This record gives sequence, structure tokens and C-alpha cells, in this order.
Amino acid sequence: MGVLLPPLLAIGLALWTRQIYLSLLAGLWLGTTLLAGGNPVIGLRLLAEEVVAVFGSESNARILIFCILVGGLVALVQVSGGVAGFIQWAQKRGWGRTRRRAELLAWGTGMALFVESNISSLTVGAVSRPLFDTLQIPREKLAYYCDATCAPVCMMIPFNGWGAYVLGLIATQGVAEGRTVALLAGALPYNFFALFAILFALGLAVTGWGFGPMRRAEERAQETGHVLAEGARPMVSEEVAALEPVEQAPRRARDLLVPLAVMVAMIFVGLYVTGGGDLMAGSGSTAVLWAVGGAVGAAALFYAVPRPPTRAGGGERQSVLSLTESTEWALKGGAGLLGVTVLLVLAFALGSVSRQLEMGAYLVGLVEGVGAAWWMPATIFVVNGGAAFTLGSSWTAFAIMIPIALPLAEGLGLPATLVLGATLSGGIFGDHASPLSDTSIISSMAAASDHVDHVNTQLPYSLAVGAAALAAFLVAGALA
Repeated sequence: MGVLLPPLLAIGLALWTRQIYLSLLAGLWLGTTLLAGGNPVIGLRLLAEEVVAVFGSESNARILIFCILVGGLVALVQVSGGVAGFIQWAQKRGWGRTRRRAELLAWGTGMALFVESNISSLTVGAVSRPLFDTLQIPREKLAYYCDATCAPVCMMIPFNGWGAYVLGLIATQGVAEGRTVALLAGALPYNFFALFAILFALGLAVTGWGFGPMRRAEERAQETGHVLAEGARPMVSEEVAALEPVEQAPRRARDLLVPLAVMVAMIFVGLYVTGGGDLMAGSGSTAVLWAVGGAVGAAALFYAVPRPPTRAGGGERQSVLSLTESTEWALKGGAGLLGVTVLLVLAFALGSVSRQLEMGAYLVGLVEGVGAAWWMPATIFVVNGGAAFTLGSSWTAFAIMIPIALPLAEGLGLPATLVLGATLSGGIFGDHASPLSDTSIISSMAAASDHVDHVNTQLPYSLAVGAAALAAFLVAGALA
């Protein structure tokens, strides 16, 4: 049980004290102290080494640079007038006139961008945040849509790095090459949590229904006009999130849409190049870095091109921003995301320590104590959800549980598709609910929301959907 204490301490302290950085440090120190045999002094030294080791992972380093570049992109589309122009353009077409339309736009954008989870969250936030703020919909609600249409959608429509990763794990279990795709496809209808999460978010957007802390956040925003709670610490500093357009900015939607279009297109280019022509085999972390870097570069060049005057009566052609000005604003924007970058470093380090403590092996051992076959899919869902929640990573949970789940299915005579679906569903559930997962952190960043507020308001929804998924696995196991 002691191996679970570091992430549980970090999560519990964060929710109780709202000091998420100190809470992560406390959990990390406890973990390294356990690795050091209980010596807190050596544990402190190991803590520093684990933080430095985060940068030794190419994948981690790409995600951290991605976050800094995101800050630059947010600043550029703000000061160029692209965000203000998009609000005007969307409202003329009725997109942002009502809460339902704005929330459906956020949900639909997330559904369409299934190619990469981080880009999905970022685009949903960039497109919808101006409309949500105008309509006084709380940032917590936007962060929920960023999260609910992130990992669940990427796993339900697996034509991306998520699908390629799971196919690789399936193949390592001796499944014939011709059956891996069929097995994954057959498991998708049993990915109950992801399916229910997507439908639940759609239902909230259509009906406007809500409960718990999210409902209270919505009432606060409507009554006071405050889209952030009192004392909130948004993951993007308000100095960046609320930047006003420069004086010469024309306020046109294309100044937002062109960089975003380049970003989405570059995802496909990155996956194609790194995958040697196979999108499914490409590197997701490389692709997102290329995508947001390409978007920043395209924005700077696009804004530097001289344009005709916006008012009648002549005048000289003028650029929105010079390359020098774009560089300065991009650096200011990147500085505004220092907090989320530090948060990810600490979360990555805590995940590494949890793996060294063999937390996954401990959780997997819980599965072996359940004898009745019909309980097994529900048990796998719960255990893998716990692994993803405490480790802050669905991919790590998949790597731990798939080698256990598939042989269990064969030995107990259960359908492999059902058991694999339970494994995937549990990983997505834990990832979605965990404050330590990079998808949750980046969703808070994309919405410019306080991360603790995002977790507090989303958790009741995640648990409600998780309970429905658990019931579905109990029924499916009994009928198998």
C-alpha cells in the first residue's frame, strides 16, 4: 500500500490546499524518500536528479517546448486581432450567440481533431475561449470540453498515435499480425467510458444541464460575470490570455484561423514524415512540436505581410506586426506559460518515481485475487483506472495492463475484445480524472483555467460516467 502514497499525497494535498506545485513536490519527495530506503536527505538529492532526468526524455522535452510555444501562439493571435475578429465573425454566423451553440462548437471541434490529443485541446481552447468569455460561461466548463473530447475521442477514433501505440502493445502479446487491427476494432464498442464521456459532454452542451461544483461555477459566472473563481490561478497568465490587439490590428478572423489551419495540417505532415509515410506509425510528440512551431512561424510571417488599409480613403499598406514585434510577443507569451511547464516537469518526475516503486505491479496484483470470470472486465476497468489515475498516464497503464489482461481473457474464456475494451476504458477514465495527467494539465492550459478548479469541477462528471461504465462492464461480463 505504501507505493501508492506519493501520488495520493500529491493529489490529496493539491485538492485540499490548492497549492499544486508544493503538493507535487511533497509527493515527489515522499516517493524519492521511499526509493532511498526512508532517508529523506538522500530522497531530496534523488528528487533533484529525477527533475533533471525529465529533460533526458526526448518525448518529455518536446512536450515542454510545445507548452512554451503555445504561449507564444496565444499571444500572437491575441495581439494580431485574430481572436477579436473571430468573435465578430462567429457571432455574425450565429455560432456564439447562445450558450448551446458555443458549447456545441467546442464539442464538435474536439470531435473533429482526433488526430492528436494535445492539439485537440489547444484548438478547442483557442477557438472557444473568446466565445465562452463573451457569453459568461466559466473557464472550468471549457476545460471540461477540452478534456472530454481529448483522450476519449483519440481512443475511439484511433487513426492516430494512440491507435498505433495500442496496436504495438497487442502485437507484443503474440497476436497474429492480421488480427491486431480486428481485435482493436472489436474492442472499441466496449470502450464504455470513452463512449459515455463523449455522449455525456454532448448531452451537457445540448441541454445545459449540470450538477455539483460545475453547476455552481456556471451560476457564479452568470451572476457575477466572473469566468474564473475568486483567487483562481489560471494556467495561462491573464496578462497573456487577455492581451488586447495592437492599434493597427484589423481584427479579422483569418488572423486566428490561418495559424490554426497550419497547426492542424502540420500534425499530418509530422506524423507522415516521422512514420516513414505511415501516419499511424508517426511520433505524436514530434508532430505536435512541429505543428505548434509551424503555427508560430506561419503567424509571424502572415502578420508581417503588408496589407491594404482597412478604412476607406486610402493610406499606405501596413503589416499587422513586424517580425521583430512578433518575436517579442511570442517570447512574452512563452513566459506566461512558465507555470504549466514547471507543473508538467513535476508531474513527469512523479510518474517516473511511481514506476520505479513498481506501483503498476502492485495494482495488477489486485486483479489476481478476483476469481469469478464475470467480474473480471469490471475489475480490470477499476484497477487500470486506478493505475492511470495515480500514475497520471493512460499509456503507462495500457503498457502495464494489456500484457496481463489478454492472457487472462484467454485463460478465463472471456472475449478478448471485451477485456481489451475494459483495459482501454480504465486507462482513459484514470487519465481523464487525474490531476497529474498531461491531458488534464494541457486542457487547463488551453482553457486558461485554474487547474485545481478544473479537476474539482470535472471529477464528479468523471465519476458519474465511470459509474455508468462500471455498470456496463458488469452487465457485459455477465452476458459474456
